[in-house]
Amino acid sequence: MFLTDRQIEIVAIAKSSGRVLVEELASRFSVTPQTIRKDLNDLCDAQLLTRIHGGATFPSGTENVKYEARRQIAASEKQAIGIATVELIPSGASLFINIGTTTEAVGEALANHHELMVITNNINVANRLRLFPAIEVVIAGGVVRGSDGGIVGEAAVDFIRQFKVDYAVIGASAIDIDGALLDYDFREVKVAQAIIANARHVILVADSTKFERTAPVRIGQLSQVHTFITDHCPVPSIRNLCLENNVKLIETNGRFR
Repeated sequence: MFLTDRQIEIVAIAKSSGRVLVEELASRFSVTPQTIRKDLNDLCDAQLLTRIHGGATFPSGTENVKYEARRQIAASEKQAIGIATVELIPSGASLFINIGTTTEAVGEALANHHELMVITNNINVANRLRLFPAIEVVIAGGVVRGSDGGIVGEAAVDFIRQFKVDYAVIGASAIDIDGALLDYDFREVKVAQAIIANARHVILVADSTKFERTAPVRIGQLSQVHTFITDHCPVPSIRNLCLENNVKLIETNGRFR
């Protein structure tokens, strides 16, 4: 689904307030209630929102939104994060890339690198990078999640543990104010934990909408990463945690647009 600018803003409003109402949105955007109802129906069909009488609510913290819809949320911010991330990764390095739309943006930005070994449990990253002969792609085995092409499960964890790489690029579905990195699927979390444990330098990539979300499964703590790249970090406690734990915080703030 392609989201219009108005639909993207409606989702952002729902995230911040928990719900949106048809009449209020119609007034805000100077359109008819029928137009807003169509927007809400489209967003609910994409599982970005949940319909209620007179409006819609943002999904609960135990359920993730559809993968294709997530690609479009903060898309330009993710692209900028991807570009900033690959500036830290030299040609000739080995790296893990795990599941997520932001980590996929990193994969897209790696196209001009040479002599890389990329180990991934993300079919979308593997399918993209296989086109470049200067990049060796190694893909984990395990259960393929139909929703997003992620490879999860104990087989993937065992596979990851065979390696010790220079860099790991990981994402998170949500970041709590205490620095907890969170996700929705415990099987995916086990793979992410194995990736963190077997990399010399861990790079967390997450756009600022992840501060507004919650998820039920803990990946780990911000203190376990070496570099955190985001478009903007508006949470003072996260900034303090980065300083206290020598985590390098990089904010793109749209500088690559």
